Amino acid sequence: MPAESHTSPARAQGAPSGGGAAPSGDGWRHGLSLLGEPKYPAGFTHFDYADPNAPKGGLVRFGSQGSYDNFNIVVAGLKGDLESQVSLIYDTLLAQAQDEPSTYYGLLAEAVRPAEDLGSVVYRLRPEARWHDGKPVTADDVVFSFGVLKENSPQYAAYYHNVTKAEVVGPHEVRFTFSETGNRELPQIVGQFPVLPKHWWEGKDASGKTRNPTETTLEIPLGSGPYRLARFEAGRTAAYERVPDYWGRDLAVNRGTNNFDTQRAEYFRDATVMIEAFKADQFDWRTENIARNWATAYDGFPAVREGRIVKEEFPQAGMGIMQAFTLNLRRKKFADERVRRAFNLAFDFEEMNRTLFYGLYKRVDSYFFGTELASSGLPEGRERAILESVKDKVPPSVFTTPYRNPVNGSPEAVRANLREAVRLFQEAGYEIRGNQMVEKASGQPFTVEFLGYDNSAERVVLPYRAVLERIGLKVSLRVVDPAQYQNLARSFDFDALALSSWPESLSPGNEQRDFWGSAAADRPGSRNLAGIKDPGVDALIDKVIYAGDREELVAATRALDRVLLARNYVVPQWSSNVSRTLRWNRFGHPAVLPKYGASGFPTTWWYDQALTAKTGAAR
Repeated sequence: MPAESHTSPARAQGAPSGGGAAPSGDGWRHGLSLLGEPKYPAGFTHFDYADPNAPKGGLVRFGSQGSYDNFNIVVAGLKGDLESQVSLIYDTLLAQAQDEPSTYYGLLAEAVRPAEDLGSVVYRLRPEARWHDGKPVTADDVVFSFGVLKENSPQYAAYYHNVTKAEVVGPHEVRFTFSETGNRELPQIVGQFPVLPKHWWEGKDASGKTRNPTETTLEIPLGSGPYRLARFEAGRTAAYERVPDYWGRDLAVNRGTNNFDTQRAEYFRDATVMIEAFKADQFDWRTENIARNWATAYDGFPAVREGRIVKEEFPQAGMGIMQAFTLNLRRKKFADERVRRAFNLAFDFEEMNRTLFYGLYKRVDSYFFGTELASSGLPEGRERAILESVKDKVPPSVFTTPYRNPVNGSPEAVRANLREAVRLFQEAGYEIRGNQMVEKASGQPFTVEFLGYDNSAERVVLPYRAVLERIGLKVSLRVVDPAQYQNLARSFDFDALALSSWPESLSPGNEQRDFWGSAAADRPGSRNLAGIKDPGVDALIDKVIYAGDREELVAATRALDRVLLARNYVVPQWSSNVSRTLRWNRFGHPAVLPKYGASGFPTTWWYDQALTAKTGAAR
């Protein structure tokens, strides 16, 4: 769910990649990269940012806002609220390197062999891979998992739309067939879904009832990963214990990782309560997305002054983001681009950044903000050529006018922008009558309800409302609990979302269809929250997906960015290029942190007994 500044990774499936490693004589590869050759050769021993001698042991606790009633990832985003750490129990075919932009290496799979035309790919499983009950992970498990996820999860169905078949082709081999050739991402992204145990899901639970992967469950599921779910209290806490005989513990992709004996999620209903719970040492690590809290909520706290709590920023080099007020284009009142631009004109980011955010943020001006993929200036070279190829589907302004957010921050600027906003409303068929903006034809007032899920929405919507009301709009804010928010958002039952975000990898691809594609606009649970149906956007998403090399990918992504911005589909908000964190000072980490993984916590960190002796053990 969104927050004041949301910078966590977006794809539940993982960031996509493509390309390849130098194949062996028979075409098998140990890793795949979108950006040329993988950094690590076949036979490498561990990632550079992981310490293979890291100590094992101890406890780490995480705070989560809301609740949960489900451990079944198949229906996540569609039914119930998934427990936040349950992915710890599952392995995937490939594991992503955090010091390369878009490279994956074998985990469950020991090797991968893409077809020359990229129309299919074969994965070869490690014969030693085991479920926690001791049974082998089989090719049938992979085929079963792919099928049940694609058939029942809107998110996976969209992500794997072009994967037409998964079939067993050998004792340890699975082939995925694609509906198209030349899509460099497809061989990689089929290595990213969690592999589920077919025998467990087709078996019976303790009551003798056959399990149903299309329903939520609070039965502890079987996994093959480095942790198992040991105990839980529904909606309040869930504890995962490291599997001491985990089959993959000595793989190169795992050495120096998964160092904690126990990882535990603690749940809190309210954001304010979470802060106090962190101060009371009820959980260990907090990523602070509220600028006011970062600036004021901790510095006077004794544990911070004494060094028992560490405040630290980590660079976010591996991702970009669009964070925005999302206007629902499915509603007639937001169908006109001029109305949407008027909403942007009325947003006084500069004043909000000064008074609420302590100047810690920058205005988002790209759907790929903070990366080389962001468009700027006027299109040139390959980017212009790509736009020319879809010239009949994109606004002419992309060739002549660079996108710029309105600048407010002073009374004069606000007045000028509001005059322009009123003019655009009038062009779109509205006028001001008796201090109200109404539709000329019907006389109906223009109303907008912003939807949020916690009190942070009030802080950002109320100042915005005050400005919108100056031009006659009737504005309200509805704050609901996180579960209700998810249900309303996934069914597109809202006027506008107070805060929503789309984190982006450095190698965008098939997930863009779920973010902005026409086919996703009316599919419940998709990430196309705005309801965008734009032939130009669809065409440019395909240009991104089928880019032949990195240069073309960058050019196509900038072209897509430029058209999305020109259409004013959202009102961009703010972001930062750092992750702001606080932790109780009882953890150590390698000297080298992952370049594209921010802090790398908790994957490569460990429980430090010496620090704990000074800080105190967890309460």
